[in-house]
This record gives sequence, C-alpha cells and structure tokens, in this order.
Amino acid sequence: MAEIRVLSREISELIAAGEVIDRPSAVIKELLENSIDSGADVVTVEIKNGGKTYIRITDNGCGMSKKDVSTAFLRHATSKISTKDDLDRILTLGFRGEALASVAAVAKVEVLTKMISEQFGCHYVIEGSVEKCLEDSGCQDGTTIIVRDLFYNVPARLKFLKKDVTEGNAIAAIVDKIAVSHPEISFKFIRDNKTDLLTAGDGKLYSAIYSVFGREFAKTLIPVDYSCNGIEVTGYISRPLQSRPKRSFQNFYINNRYIKSITCMVALEEAYKNCIMTGKFPACVLCLKIPPQLIDVNVHPTKTEVRFSDEKLIYNSVYFAVKNSLLKNDQTTELDMDKTKHFRPDELFAVPKEEPGVQLKMELSPQTAEPAPRQPDKPYSTVPQKTAVSRAERAERAEEFSSYYSSIPPADEPFQPTERTESSRQADIPAKETEPPEETLFERKAAEAAEEPGGYKYISSNSFVRTEVEKQQSEQKQQSVPRLVGEVFKTYIIAEMDGEMYLVDKHAAHERYIFEKIKRRETELSVQMLIEPVIVMLSFEEYDALMADLETVAKLGFAIEDDVAPGVSVRGIPSIIEGTNPNDIVPELADNFLKCKNDPQLDMVDELYHSIACKSAIKANDENRPPELEKLLDMIFREEDIRYCPHGRPVMVKLTKRDIEKQFRRVL
Repeated sequence: MAEIRVLSREISELIAAGEVIDRPSAVIKELLENSIDSGADVVTVEIKNGGKTYIRITDNGCGMSKKDVSTAFLRHATSKISTKDDLDRILTLGFRGEALASVAAVAKVEVLTKMISEQFGCHYVIEGSVEKCLEDSGCQDGTTIIVRDLFYNVPARLKFLKKDVTEGNAIAAIVDKIAVSHPEISFKFIRDNKTDLLTAGDGKLYSAIYSVFGREFAKTLIPVDYSCNGIEVTGYISRPLQSRPKRSFQNFYINNRYIKSITCMVALEEAYKNCIMTGKFPACVLCLKIPPQLIDVNVHPTKTEVRFSDEKLIYNSVYFAVKNSLLKNDQTTELDMDKTKHFRPDELFAVPKEEPGVQLKMELSPQTAEPAPRQPDKPYSTVPQKTAVSRAERAERAEEFSSYYSSIPPADEPFQPTERTESSRQADIPAKETEPPEETLFERKAAEAAEEPGGYKYISSNSFVRTEVEKQQSEQKQQSVPRLVGEVFKTYIIAEMDGEMYLVDKHAAHERYIFEKIKRRETELSVQMLIEPVIVMLSFEEYDALMADLETVAKLGFAIEDDVAPGVSVRGIPSIIEGTNPNDIVPELADNFLKCKNDPQLDMVDELYHSIACKSAIKANDENRPPELEKLLDMIFREEDIRYCPHGRPVMVKLTKRDIEKQFRRVL
C-alpha cells in the first residue's frame, strides 16, 4: 500500500474549488449572490470571451473594510453564520464561505471595495490563492470584483470549457434567473461591450419577467397568490393554451433562491392535468416563502437543490396555488381579430377590392394575392437572440407594460354621423345592460366547501374566506343564460350571452362534461377480487408510501394488504381495469403516492376515462336538434371549469360585441 500523506494546501484548494467552480457561470452565480447579500440595489455584470478571460461585477452594497478583505478569501470565512443554530434559519443566498476562496484558487482576482462610513477604500489582488497586493485606494461605495484568466493554473479544467458563445449563454441564463428572483434590484448585463439585459429594479415581479423573457412570454401569464399553513406561493403561470414543448421555462424560487425541485415540478404539472395538450408543459415563475426551519439548503455545493422536512406540505401548497389560479383567472379563450391594419379617415368606408363587401377578418394578417412563405416557429430560449428590440430597450418600457396582462384599453366612443338627429342616434345605440355579473362556479364551490365537512375536491376550504356581506351579494346575483343562435359546419355551436358571442366545439364540450361526470363517481369504483392474491415487489420507498395511505388505496378500487417488505399482496383491482396485470399498475400507483400526488390517479385509468368520454360524446357532423344543443350549452355554462377537453383542446372561444362593431366601423 502506498504511503498516506496529507495533501498540500495548493492541491487541496484546487480540489475544493472544483466542487463549486466548474465553469464561468458558476463564478457569476457565487459573486452575484454575495452582491445581493450585501444589500445592493444596483448590480452590473460584464464579461468578455464567455467569461474565460474577463469578468467584472460591480455593486453598491455595504462593501468591506480593509482588515476584512483578505479574511474574506480564506476558506470557510463568512459573515452569514456564527453558531450551529444559524444553519436552521438561513435566509441569505451565501453562507458557506467557499465562493471567494474557490474563485481565487483558480483565477486572478482583483477587488476594489469601500464602506460608506470610511473615507478610503481598499485595493486587493490575489492570484491562485496567493496575495499580491493590499493597499488603500479611492473608489466608490460598494464592491467591484474583477476575475481574469479563469483556470489559468488548471489546464485540465480549461480545455473542457466550451466555446465562448456557449459559456456566455450559460452566464446569461444565470443572470436571467437571479434577476427574476430579485425584482427590487436593477441588474445590467454587458456581454462583449454590448448591453444584453437591463431590469427596472422597481420591485415588481412582472417587470422583471417582461425584461428578461420578453413581451410575448409575459402576456401569456396569469397571476398566482396563495397562502396556507405558513407557506406563501406567488408569481405567474402560463395559460394552458400557451404551454411549452419543454420544461425549460419552469422557474421555482424558494426564499428568493432559484432551485430545482422535482416536488414542485410534479405539483405544477398535476394541477394542469386534463387541461393541457399531451406532450406540452406549463411555464411558470413561482416564488415560495417557506419558514427556514422547514428546508435544508446545505445539501449541495452549488445550493441549487434543497431538502424539505415535509414534501407533502410543499406539494399541496404549489398544487392548490396553481389550481386556484387556473380556476379564477384562466378565462374563456378570446378569438383573435386582425388588429394590425390601421385605416385613414378617407378609408373608413372604403370597400376592399379583392373581397367586396367583406369586413370581418379572422386571420392574423391581411390576405394577399401571393402570401409570403411562413417562417418556421422558433421556440423562445433563454439564450440571448439578435432581435430588433434589445433586452435593454425592453427594460426601459417594463414599467409601461407592468400591468399589460390585466389592463384593457378603454372603449372608444361609437361612430355617429353628424347629419342625424339626436333622437335617431339614441335609437341606434343599444341600452347598456346593468345586470350584475353572475356568480362564478369558483365562488359557488367555495361557499359549498365551507358548509361541507369534507371541503371542495380541488380547492381546500381554507382557500377562501367569505364575509356575510359577500354571501348576500352573491345570492342577489342573477345567473345569465346563453341563447342558442345556431350551428355551423355541424360541429360548432353559436351562442350569445351578455354582449358576447361564443363558438363552442360540441364534441369537445360534451366530452369534457362526461369526463367530469365519470371522475366524480370514482369513489364508487367496485373491486374485482382475484382468485389468488398477487405478490408485487416494490422499492422500500414505494412500499412505505403505499402502506401509509391504504384508505385512499381502497377508495380507488384496490384491495391491497401488507406482505413481507417491500412486497405487497394484491387481492383485488378496480373492475374498470379488469384483466390488467397488478405488477403493471400497483408500482405506478405507489410511485404516485411517493410523489405526494393529491389525486393518485393511475394514468391507465385516466386514459380509460378519456376513452369512455370520447366514445360517449356527440361527434362532429352529427345531426342535433336545437333542444339538444340548448341543453349542452346550459350544462357547460353552468360548469365554468369546463374550458378544455380532457386532451387540452379549448372547448369554446368568444368574440365580444365591441370587436364585431369595430369590424363594421360602428366604433373606431
């Protein structure tokens, strides 16, 4: 056996640095977190050559004194914690005391820092963990750190770095995520002498999202605001129809720290179940405020992973927050009208030559004789793109669009020819309805949940607290009834209600109605007993999760008993999936419990429900009499959560009276 020796300080520093610093983006992350912890509200990041040769981070934080600068670059030197009890209440981004030491071990570092209370600042230089200079210097309040020649003394690590543009893109992704998590800080990102990002720093999360991800992404979002059991969930989620082909736009933050969490991801996607297209994934920016004693952030050197003391609690918080937001804010899809063409006054009554007498246009752009070839869609990426409007310019307008998702321009005055009399004009203007809006299913179910001991199926009874005044106002509301206008193409129902026109896909609507009806009876599933019990082997984690909730297992139609761990004895399965091998479905059921799903429904059973609903629903091109269509309209308008078919397609789209009047130039 070879002789055992203690590693030299130089080698041990390089090994320790490799756990934290593996590429330029890791340097940016660690230094940005220090700037945020210093209390800065303006931070500038500048890189060259993908961060390999030059990185500069400047902030206006508290700075460091001359006596503390050299100490800060020692390993495990930190101002964030002092006792072991502090590890249970960490609220800062950095606390290990490894960032500066790791960076200095593999690069040439220069620091300019000054505290507000001091007259002079400090200039400090350290290369490869060796101090080179420490002197007084004149500089602005705050700290500036310059990192040059990363991995100059570790050629093996340097050769594994990717191209400059790839490393620069990784840095941009890190800056984007941190900028979104701290909207109160103005971030500026300069890449090869060009400003790539500038956030407003106005404290509004929507402004930060708009600056980082752009207008097209921001306007597809709906707000989330939920609080339960000491956990707050705020932020934004995408509408089901604006889903993404990948999970790259799922951003989770816990106590302002960007993290990767399987628990949060599963809860998010479970809330979208049966409302989103197959193969699509929701996007989100969700910020969780959790008591520090419920999480452990000291489980990974890069601090991108955390451990929860109660994953079920976190899962429920995210699930109900997203579900509430979808039920409350995801309204019926509006039909897009052509808003790109602007008419001059002399063109107001001009009839288009190519389509005489036609004013209503549903396409996104005016038709031409030779339509331009369509360019392939390019999914948005966090990689900076060369666009006509830079992210810096978008940031300058962030305040203007901070309420874009909810604000609607005021209605214009109706067009009135001057030669007509006042009485004739009044006769042409329809009287505005003063009927109060109908009580939504969202409110009605909340009231029912408050009265029933079991609560509402999807929304917990703690989600809504309604006063007696609100209840009285709700009882006074009159429920509107849709009026059947007709049917087109034997597929789409035309209805009118409250000054809005609806186009309803009769097959999708009926399919969703039947699907919900079946789901509500799932607690009545009968059990098909097996001739002989089947022993199913699980992992120990799956076994514990399944055995912990046998009551729910029984409600789902399974007869399962304990056996020699980690095996279970399956004596019966739901009759609706009779003939299925228990070895194929019980592990899936146990995995659902392990992932803390609120509704541990088997995908196999869910797909069966889809199939039953699809086959039972009326089809396109079916002959349906007006009373049948009226009955279908009444059913789906009474259930406001019927917005999508089980496969994620929209059930209906609406067109407002104002949009139609604009097409006929009744309003300008």
